[in-house]
Amino acid sequence: MPYLPAIEIEPAQPATAAVIWLHGLGADGNDFAPIVPELRLPESMAVRFIFPHAPSIPVTINNGWVMPAWYDILEMTLDRRIDETQLRASAAEIRKLIEREIERGIDSRRILLAGFSQGGAVAYETALSFDKPLGGLLAMSTYYATADSIELNDANRLLPVLVQHGTLDPVVPESLGQKAQQRLQADDFEVSYQSYPMEHAVCPPQIDAIADWIRGRLQ
Repeated sequence: MPYLPAIEIEPAQPATAAVIWLHGLGADGNDFAPIVPELRLPESMAVRFIFPHAPSIPVTINNGWVMPAWYDILEMTLDRRIDETQLRASAAEIRKLIEREIERGIDSRRILLAGFSQGGAVAYETALSFDKPLGGLLAMSTYYATADSIELNDANRLLPVLVQHGTLDPVVPESLGQKAQQRLQADDFEVSYQSYPMEHAVCPPQIDAIADWIRGRLQ
């Protein structure tokens, strides 16, 4: 079965957990790979990190330029219009990566899904519709693009979700992160929300919080 190309960072001992981390528009898997040593996770947690690369496609809001993207963004309005068909196709590719980890012997409840910006929108769709219980969802500087059309799966109705957002984000306004939190809470998901005085980025205190969250989910 073909899989998305990805950077894989193996633990010192055989992996018993996995984090699949999705980058944002115009980036690739290399964008977040350097964060792994900054997390300072204990070797005993045996976490495999997987950073897939999105395919390169034309992006309408960027004058049709071809770049790595999980889906096309058609309008840069507050509620931005996107190509949901492409988003769901990307989610299907991430589901294949999750299934591969299960085939490798990782319990689905020890698989975490993380996504930044566009990658976070795909992570929402993938995790909340997945048919086996996952360990958690980390949504960074992103929005719940398919909130009105997603088919939620009961397997992940108890999925812990951490939403993080910059209060100064000019690309994905914090109001969209808050809107996602509110929608998830309305659907009875367990949601935590953290904000940071930053733009469309990741900051050191946030990395510390992510490390704590991963430890809490996998220990």
